[in-house]
Amino acid sequence: MAEFATDNAPVLVKQPALKSAIPTHSHAGFFASSLCLLNSLALSFTTVFLMEWIARGTLDDVGTYLFSPDRPGLAAIGLLFVFYIALDALLGRAHQAALILMPLAILPAFISSQKQMFLSDPLYPSDMLFGRQIFELMPAMVADRPLAAFGYGVATVLAVTSIVYLWVFARRNFNPISTKGKLARLALAIPLIAGFVPLLDYAKYSPLRDQLNIIPMMWDQKANYRQNGFLFAFAFNIPMANVAPPQGYDATAIDQIPSTPASPAAVSTSSEKPDVIMIMSESLWDPTRLTSVRLTPDPMPVIRANQSGTMFSPEFGGMTANVEFEALTGFSNAFLPTGSIPYQQYIRRPLPSLATFFKSQGYAAKAFHPFQSWFWNRGNVYDALGFDNFLSEENMPPMEKRGIFASDEALTAELIKNADSTDKPFFFFAVTLQGHGPYEAGRYKNNTIAINGPDLSDGSKAILATYSQGVREADDSLKHLMQWAKKRDRETIIMIFGDHLPPLRTVYPESGYMKDQVADRRADVEQMAREHETPLVIWSSKTGTKKDLGAVSPSQLPMHLLALAGFEHPFYTGLLGRVHERYDVVDRYMLVDKTGEGHPDWLMAPVADPALNDYRLVQYDTIFGEGFSTGKFFPKGQLLPAS
Repeated sequence: MAEFATDNAPVLVKQPALKSAIPTHSHAGFFASSLCLLNSLALSFTTVFLMEWIARGTLDDVGTYLFSPDRPGLAAIGLLFVFYIALDALLGRAHQAALILMPLAILPAFISSQKQMFLSDPLYPSDMLFGRQIFELMPAMVADRPLAAFGYGVATVLAVTSIVYLWVFARRNFNPISTKGKLARLALAIPLIAGFVPLLDYAKYSPLRDQLNIIPMMWDQKANYRQNGFLFAFAFNIPMANVAPPQGYDATAIDQIPSTPASPAAVSTSSEKPDVIMIMSESLWDPTRLTSVRLTPDPMPVIRANQSGTMFSPEFGGMTANVEFEALTGFSNAFLPTGSIPYQQYIRRPLPSLATFFKSQGYAAKAFHPFQSWFWNRGNVYDALGFDNFLSEENMPPMEKRGIFASDEALTAELIKNADSTDKPFFFFAVTLQGHGPYEAGRYKNNTIAINGPDLSDGSKAILATYSQGVREADDSLKHLMQWAKKRDRETIIMIFGDHLPPLRTVYPESGYMKDQVADRRADVEQMAREHETPLVIWSSKTGTKKDLGAVSPSQLPMHLLALAGFEHPFYTGLLGRVHERYDVVDRYMLVDKTGEGHPDWLMAPVADPALNDYRLVQYDTIFGEGFSTGKFFPKGQLLPAS
């Protein structure tokens, strides 16, 4: 309005409205909403970029992943963008979702990078099942790397403090989203999320997934994470606990599987049932395989003199429970989803094992491990596997420690004490602890093994010296156990093997033994053997060492143990015997036949060897299926007569 004065009174005169350069409320709202969405898109890009950089440990391939038309980086950014706007709508303020989604994305990526440094594999969803184990081992890890641990601790405190501060700041200062804006975001996000979820079922073909260049590679997890990125690869592994039945699985297929025991024939000369002690020695390996390093004296003379062959471990540097699962049941991790942990995921009902077999023959069956019974869920698992008792840290007498772990010598004394107080034949299974890493300098007051390695740094020499001293003490404990067994009237069979190579970190690349600090999952047979074989001794107090076994998978150990003890069995010497007649190693990534030839990617072959197919069917039926094979392959209280 404009005001003009007259002689009588002021007069108000309407003027035409001028077009303002400032946007109207409607235009301003649209501009602000668009800017908000662009910011969410920028946050999504930043999150994926940081996640890939941290998880890969390098920037080398990140750009290619994000922008190459053959990679699904843009799809990952788009999916995260949808989650950002949906969570913003639920929280009611713009960009507040970043305070939740960004830490949830970056923290697992960081954990994955750390896991790959020590165990080779990236982070799997199933790893969340053993967070308590990691917490329990924290003192050893802190002692090994105190400065790094202090740095991580400070960074954690700063990160948590920053997130709390930013959350309070966001609630006070971030723009609220209108009801209309919330509904619009949810209307866009929910259908897209719902449509995307089925794409994560890698077992089903999806044309859209192919168009997005998301290619599940469940047979090669390193390639899976490299190609698809951390977000998609991790998501693909979420349904791994759902194990689908093998093709052709039914009662008829099980009924057609031969159960006749195969060679090797029983060789025991004893007229009574022998006692059996099976020891899985933590991280036991032959450090003299480091040919560029000289160790003086030999840290394992007893094991070397009595070595039967090698055990081809499916793991490296950790995941002991998976090796233990194979050794006690005769089943193979090769037929289970990559990254799965049977002890924590699949053993939910009674399962046949060496313990149930020996108990059916009138044996006492005890398990020993000088740590807490919840670790790897052993308390529940040993009960399901049929052990009468589990002697753990909770119910063992206090044991001498070497470093922070119970000594092999003390555990050996406990085995002998229990054996001497057991009248009937017994099957003892023990898992040692002293050899567990990290191998901090100063664990032992006196290292008796001299390390001469010109290419090793002082830090690597200290790690190797600590580890080698532990091997020597494990060797001394075996010597003591064998000397005790020789004095007994009843035959005593002792089997000892390492569960995996130790995590020696820089020792491997500096010595030239491996190119990286961790083993490769996929390589030729020679390299796989170098990075996965551990010593194996199978010895009888009456007949001596069982020689020239070569390399065997842990799933084959029950067959060799029962054969030496004089038993035959439909599964342990029958079906496993048929598999062993054709193959030495049955590993997820490598099948090694009797000629020593390797068969990589054998699980992807359209037609499996009949013996391997039978093996897989019986394993699935026993763990997950209807139990069609129970009476045939695991007869309760029954045993085929030894030939």
